[in-house]
Amino acid sequence: MSDVASATAGSGDAAAPQGAVLLGGIKADEVQPLQLYRASMPNGTALCVGVHEGRLFAVKDYCPHAEFPLSEGTLYANGELECCWHGARFACVSGKVLRGPAESDLVGFEVLAVNGDLYVRRQSASQQSGGAV
Repeated sequence: MSDVASATAGSGDAAAPQGAVLLGGIKADEVQPLQLYRASMPNGTALCVGVHEGRLFAVKDYCPHAEFPLSEGTLYANGELECCWHGARFACVSGKVLRGPAESDLVGFEVLAVNGDLYVRRQSASQQSGGAV
């Protein structure tokens, strides 16, 4: 298991963490720094997944400005996620808009790594407001 996965792993129980769903299309050890990945929830919702400073993050995989896939954008070392279509920037962990033309924050998800699998659950308002990145 990678450092990212082991830092976020649960108790080792194979069952999904409470309130979380298995993320398809990616495993914990595949997520590399400064890379963005497209993955899917069981209901088909596409997510943009990455890691910043050892913390996994996931947001809905579309820019709220023009619905371009954020997984095709850029993740910078400072934690800014940039949409490559019109240049909107967001804090990757909190989803906050940092630069327009987007005006709406991203929808974020808590990411949990358990036995190499990634699980997600919707972030609470306090999780999204905590910290700039």
